[in-house]
Amino acid sequence: MINVIMIWALIALFILQPGIAHDGAETGAKLFVQALLPYLLPYIILTQWLLKLPVSKNSSPPWMRYLKAYTLGSFGGFPVGAVTVSEMKRNGQLSAYESSLLLAACHAPGPMFIVGYVGLELFGNSMSGWKLLIAIHVANILFFLFVLLLMASRRSHQETTKNSPTSAPSSAPLLDAFKESSSIIILVATTVVFFSSLGNVLTTVIQAAASVEMGIVKTVVLSFFEMTSGVQSATQHFYGSPIFPYLIAAILSINGLSIHMQVFVIARSAELSLKPYVIGRIWSVLAVPVFLYILL
Repeated sequence: MINVIMIWALIALFILQPGIAHDGAETGAKLFVQALLPYLLPYIILTQWLLKLPVSKNSSPPWMRYLKAYTLGSFGGFPVGAVTVSEMKRNGQLSAYESSLLLAACHAPGPMFIVGYVGLELFGNSMSGWKLLIAIHVANILFFLFVLLLMASRRSHQETTKNSPTSAPSSAPLLDAFKESSSIIILVATTVVFFSSLGNVLTTVIQAAASVEMGIVKTVVLSFFEMTSGVQSATQHFYGSPIFPYLIAAILSINGLSIHMQVFVIARSAELSLKPYVIGRIWSVLAVPVFLYILL
């Protein structure tokens, strides 16, 4: 009943505020086309192509499979990490337990997005973008090492990947990579546009209902729903402030419901546990701004 009431309330908001909803959706579409698609699509296609190639699940030691998952997942941008570990589970390279833990560790924005978009366009120099990227990966690598310790302590013959269900090898890896990539891109575009529109409408409603500073409200609400929109709002209202780089780091670590929804959909399709992912996000929010402060 609560879900039904919430859905009808949101439908009413969209009907009563069609212009604002349209502006939010248009902003989300522009963000996807300009800031996400150019950085995300090529890497997703190449990653999917590599993962679709026939491999022997016993041809490499476990730590090499974990390193492969981290390298492909953490440097490809959201939600490539979830795509990578889910695909490696399907083809038998990882067990469900391993994939669930790695889902939390192999999750980071892509270098091109951080250095090219955040560093150059928002911070004004690529070096700040590199420092932010290092802070993100220091936090991720520490969590990754913690995950490796957990997997080492729990490893047994019953938990190895040889008992994991495997999908049939792809006969046309490149074609399958394009097919899988298109569905992922559609998922990303859908969540970005929807949550950008929703965040825009709720921002207007909150500002109309309460006498609060618009910049703070807009940044908080948009960051909660859609990360890239929140980053742009923070740039508009807090650029030049001493807290600006750390605020950007926190927003990128929070990710927003848009990215979480992408990960949840992909993880659910592979039947992965989301508890480690939630713990990993909490750790990232606490750790990344601290590491960035040390680097700056």
